[in-house]
Amino acid sequence: MASWSAPSPSLVEYFEDRSFFHCGYCKNKSGSLSHGMWAHSMTVQDYQDLIDRGWRRSGTYVYKPVMNQTCCPQYTIRCHPLQFQPSKSHKKVLKKMLKFLAKGEISKDSCEDEPMDSTMEDAVAGDFALINKLDIKCDLKTLSSDLKGSIESEEKKKEKSLKKEGSKELIHPQAIEEKLGSGEPSHSIKVHIGPKPGKGADLSKPPCRKAKEMRKERKRLKLMQQNAAGAFEGFQAQGQPASLLPKAKSNQPKSLEDLIFESLPENASHKLEVRLVPASFEDPEFKSSFHQSFSLYAKYQVAIHQDAPVECGKTEFTRFLCSSPLEAEHPANGPECGYGSFHQQYWLDGKIIAVGVIDILPYCVSSVYLYYDPDYSFLSLGVYSALREIAFTRQLHEKTSQLSYYYMGFYIHSCPKMRYKGQYRPSDLLCPETYVWVPIEQCLPSLDNSKYCRFNQDPQAVDEGRCKDLDRVRVFHRRAAMPYGVYKNHQEDPSEEAAVLEYANLVGQKCSERMLLFRQ
Repeated sequence: MASWSAPSPSLVEYFEDRSFFHCGYCKNKSGSLSHGMWAHSMTVQDYQDLIDRGWRRSGTYVYKPVMNQTCCPQYTIRCHPLQFQPSKSHKKVLKKMLKFLAKGEISKDSCEDEPMDSTMEDAVAGDFALINKLDIKCDLKTLSSDLKGSIESEEKKKEKSLKKEGSKELIHPQAIEEKLGSGEPSHSIKVHIGPKPGKGADLSKPPCRKAKEMRKERKRLKLMQQNAAGAFEGFQAQGQPASLLPKAKSNQPKSLEDLIFESLPENASHKLEVRLVPASFEDPEFKSSFHQSFSLYAKYQVAIHQDAPVECGKTEFTRFLCSSPLEAEHPANGPECGYGSFHQQYWLDGKIIAVGVIDILPYCVSSVYLYYDPDYSFLSLGVYSALREIAFTRQLHEKTSQLSYYYMGFYIHSCPKMRYKGQYRPSDLLCPETYVWVPIEQCLPSLDNSKYCRFNQDPQAVDEGRCKDLDRVRVFHRRAAMPYGVYKNHQEDPSEEAAVLEYANLVGQKCSERMLLFRQ
């Protein structure tokens, strides 16, 4: 097995200045407010810890809404895939896809669920406007070489101290990915209309049966199930085919996987293939499919979000959905595909019809964005891709037990169109003050009364992950990594400490001690 070396530390540049900008949800021209930082590089563990504190990335820009001031508070939401059961509307979407693949049938019914795509690009458009105004003097190449040299010298010091102490550290969690399918019948269904009250029996319903008779029937079925194995042996001894065995009825509902991967006939009308591709131009498959993927993105943005074609160029596409600060990691105990950012491509009959952008992190699959061909809107590809991502997370969990959550981005209760994410149950919302997870059912009554809420009901609870020791915060200054306690002896601006403390409280003590905060 190939050896794996620990990744370089994350390098971020925190923006202290904030202004209100256009909101992509309520369309308020000056209502959106968030903290932001530019991530030159980031480890998957750091990003996992950041999203567990309300952060989220758009390209290499990482932002955190100022929850008690922004017009549309955005609560991080995660689903529990291991306990997930598809709803009736989810099953309709899965059946609809299967009908289309098997027979080419197109349903005219629309799914009630909102598509699982994010308006994140709109939500952070104002932040990008701010970034473009900033004079970022960092030269990435210079930074990278400086950082590498600094880290190498640090590692040599660590090795010496480790030899003296005889201690070891480093446990890296794991992550993975995959996706699944959906469908619904398109043919008309004859519906029997029952008689009016008092006008006779309803022939569409089974005849009434006595309770005693029903108990006998249940007992008989139970005995059949218990004797199924013995009956099979007896039938085989008599030379009878197993197909003649009485089939025991199961009360268990079909699993998500059963619904997604139901067998198709050999002469199926269409073929759907889902490919997982690293979001990197160094990957040949990503590179070869880039033009087709970009064309699909532009088509989607213009048709669905009414963007002007000039706003959907390759530069915007690359910055938003291809560039990622996450460093690809391939630990021995991790998934075969490794950790990092990926494009999940849905190929229908040899062409891409949808792309789900996801991050595979130590404890979750995190959905970033989805874009699809508007010509296939009848397949409810937003819901379909979400169900496949949930099933994919379950698949990854089989190998990596700690990877057991599916992060859907932000839940925005104050925006009715963005409430659909709450339909994927069971799910939790992140408390914006104490950063503990609370079941969404407990949060909704409070959100009905106020758009900003503290979900933790313990009034004495505080943010346990906040900064407790500012001197231990790591910074990158003059081509060298150092603790803030050393750096502050060289600084001239007394107000800088307030900005560093704000950053440390927002990212938390753990991240602030691992990540490098760039300082001019």
